[in-house]
Amino acid sequence: GILGLRVPLRAPANLNLRGGSVLMSSASDQAAPVEKFRKDYAPTPYAISEIELDFSLHDGETAESRATTVTSRLHVSRRPGADAGASLDLDGEDLELVSLAVDGVELTPGGGAYAVEGDVLSIDSSALPAGEAPFVLESVVRLAPAANLQLSGLYKSGGMFCTQCEAEGFRRIAYYYDRPDVMATFSRVRLEAGKESYPVLLSNGNRLEHGDCGGGRHFAVWEDPYPKPSYLFALVAGDLGKVSGTFQTASGRQVELNVYSEKENVDQCDHALASLIKSMQWDEERFGLEYDLSLYNIVAVNDFNMGAMENKGLNIFNTALTLAKPSTATDDNYERIESVIGHEYFHNWSGNRVTCRDWFQLTLKEGLTVFRDQEFSSDVGSRPVVRIENVKSVRGRQFIEDAGPMSHPIRPESYIAMDNFYTSTVYEKGAEVIRMYMTLVGKDGFRRGLTEYFKRHDGAAVTCDDFRAAMADANGVDLAQFERWYTQAGTPVLTAAGAYDAAAGVYSLTLSQACPPTPGQAAKEPFHIPVVVGLLDAESGAEVVASRTLELREASQTFTFDGLPAPVVPSILRGFSAPVKLVHEPALTDDTLAFLAAHDTDAFNRWEAGQALGAKLVLDTASAFAAAGGAKPDAAVELPAPFLAAFRSTLSDASLDPSLRAYALVLPPLSELSQAMAVIDPTNLPAARRAVRRSLALACQQELVALYDSLAPAPGAPFSVDGAEIGRRRLRNCALGYLCSLPDGSPGGRDAVARAKAQFDASAGCMTDRLAAFSCLVGKPDDSPAAAERAAAVAAFHEAAGGDALVVNKWFMTQATADRAGLLDDVKALVQHPDFSWTNPNRLRSVVSAFASSMEHFHAPGGAAYAWLGDAIEKVDKINPQVASRLAGAFALHKRYDAERGELMRAQLSRIKALPGLSKDTFEVCARSLA
Repeated sequence: GILGLRVPLRAPANLNLRGGSVLMSSASDQAAPVEKFRKDYAPTPYAISEIELDFSLHDGETAESRATTVTSRLHVSRRPGADAGASLDLDGEDLELVSLAVDGVELTPGGGAYAVEGDVLSIDSSALPAGEAPFVLESVVRLAPAANLQLSGLYKSGGMFCTQCEAEGFRRIAYYYDRPDVMATFSRVRLEAGKESYPVLLSNGNRLEHGDCGGGRHFAVWEDPYPKPSYLFALVAGDLGKVSGTFQTASGRQVELNVYSEKENVDQCDHALASLIKSMQWDEERFGLEYDLSLYNIVAVNDFNMGAMENKGLNIFNTALTLAKPSTATDDNYERIESVIGHEYFHNWSGNRVTCRDWFQLTLKEGLTVFRDQEFSSDVGSRPVVRIENVKSVRGRQFIEDAGPMSHPIRPESYIAMDNFYTSTVYEKGAEVIRMYMTLVGKDGFRRGLTEYFKRHDGAAVTCDDFRAAMADANGVDLAQFERWYTQAGTPVLTAAGAYDAAAGVYSLTLSQACPPTPGQAAKEPFHIPVVVGLLDAESGAEVVASRTLELREASQTFTFDGLPAPVVPSILRGFSAPVKLVHEPALTDDTLAFLAAHDTDAFNRWEAGQALGAKLVLDTASAFAAAGGAKPDAAVELPAPFLAAFRSTLSDASLDPSLRAYALVLPPLSELSQAMAVIDPTNLPAARRAVRRSLALACQQELVALYDSLAPAPGAPFSVDGAEIGRRRLRNCALGYLCSLPDGSPGGRDAVARAKAQFDASAGCMTDRLAAFSCLVGKPDDSPAAAERAAAVAAFHEAAGGDALVVNKWFMTQATADRAGLLDDVKALVQHPDFSWTNPNRLRSVVSAFASSMEHFHAPGGAAYAWLGDAIEKVDKINPQVASRLAGAFALHKRYDAERGELMRAQLSRIKALPGLSKDTFEVCARSLA
């Protein structure tokens, strides 16, 4: 699906899609947008079996010129049993209707045959054939793609025409039933454009014919043989280059593969092509799913609201998730591209061949496909590393969403703006729910269930209940209670209390669950939670009971383990087997956490124990700073012995995967730490994390220097993105980050800056190392001894970018998230930079969204940053409502902050909500945040 970009570039809207009448009132004079409810679903009275489209693409004299025409021919019939008097109501937005005809007979305006009211074309039943006789509805509309800054429907990105139709963009192209349960064959799509400016003409499926049509223009005709909903339609027309390859399917078919981009970027497409081939091979091996067309195209687009789109046979991607070469892309970029290329390819079955009945079922395709791309990344990479990365994302974004006013189930009950539906809950929590199926029925059982699901529903638009039924039937299990994961919002709290009976040799583990109230759901029924548990010998750390899945179905249950001759330490929720918050009663001591960090045989829980030690220290330090009236500059922290020992052990343990070592050394992020605070303290919490980090660097300075030096790249070694090299760079840059946290004026601090500068200067061909060093330098304040190095790095990075859009985005984002005083002034200057753009989503997010994610500086006392963001939202809403609504989500957690900050955020939300002409996207986020 429209997979968003990683924070701060990946920021799906945080919003509540439940709720009731509070959304129907507005402070403005305009009518409030209409809320849609899942319970109101009904099939359309008419069916569309086939659609033909003819595009005459023209630029026009101005951006506002409606020079492009679209002719659509819909093959329609009334559904059996439908009301004979029902009108044919088709969606259309920002279209100029030129003509309308039924079976070749033109309908005249004003005669009662049809009317255009708002965003609906309504054709009276009297103008249509009687009964269920099929007919052809032909319409001609004019568009102005160059003026479409919403980037939804047909629009211009640089020198190319392109489309984005999910969720409701097709209505900006032609009048149609723009909903996922209307699946038609796009039997003929003809594109015509200027041959010189647009030599490449692409659409879904297979190309049937192409040729010249005079006047310097040419055409191409495409056919997609598989029925699909309108959101999967796509076209691209441009002057593009490509890299190509082939893939032979398991059945022996040859598939042509192409990755297109602007010609100057073709040298950055090889990784995307290799990732596609790897994805196709994996899906055949893991799930027996084969590609079904003879052609697969990917196009990289610079102006794109989200991450990528799985249009059948013609994926359209944000350039940030397609283009990569060592000098422009980091290791994280390479890994992310591989994952998202896989994600969109996997949608060919989980989303395209079987799609969702209505948009309330979005997690049916997105949660399932996120899970599939996670499994792909785990199988081709390091499973523990990928799992840690996935859980960090869930906790850092989805848990926050679930704890705020925007909380909603993975299958919501209502929405106003469908584009607001693409949330971390639907995607990432949805993937965790799919993972729980596999935990409950096993890897083989999950494949059986998935195979049954596709067998039953191939070519259909179905529901989450259909998926659950296929899993249950294929494995002979009862999953009725499991539905609560689809109907209840919030993050369950799992409490664990254990006791060892030495006389009986029995360990008893009592698990209890509770889920806090969320908007519209005061009380929750017990979930069906798979809890994977192992037991370790309390003396040696050896595993005495291997991983076992306990199924918690009640509010509280006790499970027993017998045959244990000695005390044990439990390892609970292994692999993060359910999206819950785990609480131990009594709380685990530092010694026990250190024991688990050293001995747990589950890699995830070993990492988790170390994170818990770090979180406890940072939170205790923040409380101490608050009690003392604030942190002192360069404040030091006394490090508990178990924590320091665990940190040093990780530093020195060369037997561990280097990426795992790096993740174990990094303190928990502020987004996770803040969830443990009753009232978020955006001043003392970041100060405490800085102080703990600096104290670790001071205590382990020699070890960090030795580690950094030992991981230097071998002279002349070629660049590689294999796991070992990524891990080496990740661990080395982790060490550099710690060293650069040392006081600037100290010998260690000066040495660290020198190392960062040397790495920056030597890493022109390795963006991972260059960006890591740049981040260290950019965080230095203007009065620092390193101020000159900072200024030089800022200038050098921008100059070396050479106008490369993705590198310039990194330049902007690193500065907008720098941890330094006066950041708001820096950001105000950045948006005045000639390279900044309010109309390109990637560029805008690299500054505005990035800054809003900076806890300490965005939430600085006085609310100046709130006012600045409020003005930015007002400006952006007039350009691109999807982006504006996501920016408004920065105010959603106003109730989690102190009274003064909360009131200032609410004032901005109220001001924005009352703006005349506000989009329904931004209105919805503001209204639900204030409810």
